[in-house]
Amino acid sequence: MSFDLETAANPKGLRRVAIDPVSRVEGHGKVTLLLDEANVVQQARLHIVEFRGFEKFIEGRPYWEVPVMVQRLCGICPVSHHLAACKAFDRVLGAMPVPASADRVRRLMHYGQMLQSHALHFFHLSSPDLLFGFDSAVAQRNIVGVAQAHPGIAKKGILLRKFGQEVIRITSGKRVHGTGAVPGGVNKLVTVQERDALKAELPQMLAWAQDSVDIAKQLHAQNPALYNAFGSFRSNLMSIVRTDGAMDLYDGVLRVRDDHGKILADGVADQDYLDLIEEEVRSWSYMKFPHLKSLGREQGWYRVGPLARVQNCDFIPSPRAEDERQAFVAWGQGDLVNGSLAYHWARMIELLHAVEVIGELLDDPALLSGDLVSTGVRCSHGVGIIEAPRGTLIHDYEVGDDDLVTRCNLIVSTTHNNQAMNEAVRSVAREHLSGHELTEGLLNHIEVAIRAYDPCLSCATHALGQMPLDVTLLGADGAQLDRVQKAPGGRLSRQDV
Repeated sequence: MSFDLETAANPKGLRRVAIDPVSRVEGHGKVTLLLDEANVVQQARLHIVEFRGFEKFIEGRPYWEVPVMVQRLCGICPVSHHLAACKAFDRVLGAMPVPASADRVRRLMHYGQMLQSHALHFFHLSSPDLLFGFDSAVAQRNIVGVAQAHPGIAKKGILLRKFGQEVIRITSGKRVHGTGAVPGGVNKLVTVQERDALKAELPQMLAWAQDSVDIAKQLHAQNPALYNAFGSFRSNLMSIVRTDGAMDLYDGVLRVRDDHGKILADGVADQDYLDLIEEEVRSWSYMKFPHLKSLGREQGWYRVGPLARVQNCDFIPSPRAEDERQAFVAWGQGDLVNGSLAYHWARMIELLHAVEVIGELLDDPALLSGDLVSTGVRCSHGVGIIEAPRGTLIHDYEVGDDDLVTRCNLIVSTTHNNQAMNEAVRSVAREHLSGHELTEGLLNHIEVAIRAYDPCLSCATHALGQMPLDVTLLGADGAQLDRVQKAPGGRLSRQDV
């Protein structure tokens, strides 16, 4: 069967079908399918249709404002951007390492973020498909339907997320868009009362986190053919790991495995990420396409996020999550687990790990007392890398002697997964849609494949390189006062008024 992700033969003779917008994801995206007369899919693409421009308008701002500004990229994973930016500016300030107390507060904030985001995605956004079926009634396929049919499951998901948000509130000041971390450290520690309140809830959260992993495992066991094959393809994997190979979602070095599990690169420092990967722009999406420099565009794309992290690390340094990781790896029977739906199982293992780490941190006395910030020898460049809920997140900044940001490059988790999501769309379209009369349920198969990656589409939008701009200034009476236009080539012109 002819099927081309990049170009379609004789597109004028093909029928175009669009899924616009893709639902139950963060941000706005659409999928276009080109079908021939026999309904065979000839092309499938995921398009990111937003443009936000954070990399550009951060330029010229004082560096200390940036960790708060970049949180506005997203309302679901703001902590990840907040901390990645702070880690980059730690390097600019020479504040390496930050004080132990600041490190513990940041880690607690981050693992609270992992917990709330994973719970939100699995229970609120994806469980309707997994529990009711991809072709189930649209009216039921939502969190309200889950609450009605499976109230116990819905309750666990809602309260797990609430606990994660409370961890974020205590460490950053607010549940969304807090200000707890600053370049060089943090601006507050945790009080004894706050710690004890979290510890009181911890046993229940741990039990529910274990239940969440069990739900994901049971779904795989009940329908292994679907969970192994749906959106399944081989890919390289990338994540950060601790120097001893353990999973560490806050800090570490970059590691890459090939599509058979062989390590291609290891121990790559965060400041050297550009030695490992490069980005490509394509004309039909505002999201870039990163790939490994050593393998090139065609062979060098990779996956990030829970599926990559659970298989890329040597072990998870918390006992319950490590036991579950071992069961996950065994599912592959000596090979990597490649199905896109396995992201959900891996995500719940990380959710369990997050609860375990939160418990460990709550027992650490450095959480309650110690220095807030550190300083060192100033430099002009810093990179901060963290494992956000959706995968590896890179913030790269240059700062002038006047403390103003002169350059910013962001490679967010969903950008790393861009080619992989397109491959998933392609695989599912070929397997489930080609040759069939399209129905809402069949089209939802495409959305299910995208949701498995938990994409944050608003985080991932970038300019195509040369964007036209048309700015018109109107007076209070509606009369045009001024108008400036920028052509795609960058030439500015002002219209006479």
